Amino acid sequence: MKRTVVVTAGSAVAALVIAAPTASAAPHAVHVRSGQTSVTVAPAVAKALLSNGIAPIVTRPGKPSLTTVGHQPTLKATYPVTGGALTTSPLGGQIKHRGGLKFANVFNGRSLEVKNFTIDLTKGQLTGHVAGTDTRVPVFKLDLSTAHVKLTKHGADATNVTLKLTSEAAGALNSTLRTKVFSTGLTVGTADTHPRF
Repeated sequence: MKRTVVVTAGSAVAALVIAAPTASAAPHAVHVRSGQTSVTVAPAVAKALLSNGIAPIVTRPGKPSLTTVGHQPTLKATYPVTGGALTTSPLGGQIKHRGGLKFANVFNGRSLEVKNFTIDLTKGQLTGHVAGTDTRVPVFKLDLSTAHVKLTKHGADATNVTLKLTSEAAGALNSTLRTKVFSTGLTVGTADTHPRF
C-alpha cells in the first residue's frame, strides 16, 4: 500500500527521508537513483543580472527554459538527479546532479561556471564544483521555512525551497566577473527537487 505524507516548514528536511524502523537504532539509508531538480531565478534577480551585463547560462545536461513568477518572465534551469543517499539518524545525506550554471559578464568577457550540484542536507546547503578547478564550494544556503514536501514510498517532492547566496559564492562571482551585483544572503530564487529512490 502506498503511503503519502505532506509536511511544511520546519518538518521539511525530516520529510525528505524515510523513517527508520523503530525496532532498530542503526541509521537507515535511502539510496537516490534518479529524478530531477529545477531552479527558478527570482525575476528581480534575473533583471538585475541582465542590466549589469551578467548572463546566466545553463550548461549541459541541464536544460534552460523560460517561465513566469508573478506574471514576470524569468529563467528556469532543470538538472537530472544522478545519485546520492539520504539518512535518518543522524539526519543528512546528499542528492547529486549533473549540469551547471555559467555566469558570463558580456561587458568584459569574464565568466565563472559552477556545475554538478549537490544538495547537502547535513549542512543545509547546495554545493557546486567550480569548472576548471578541483574546488567544490557552497553556492546556496537552503531555506526550508516555506518548503512543501510530499513523501512517498519511492521518492520525495520538495517544492519552494528558497536559495540564498553564500558569502563564498558571492565573493568568487564578484571577484571573477569584476562586478558588484552579487551579495551574501541574496535570495536568488527557489528550487523544486524530485529525487526517486
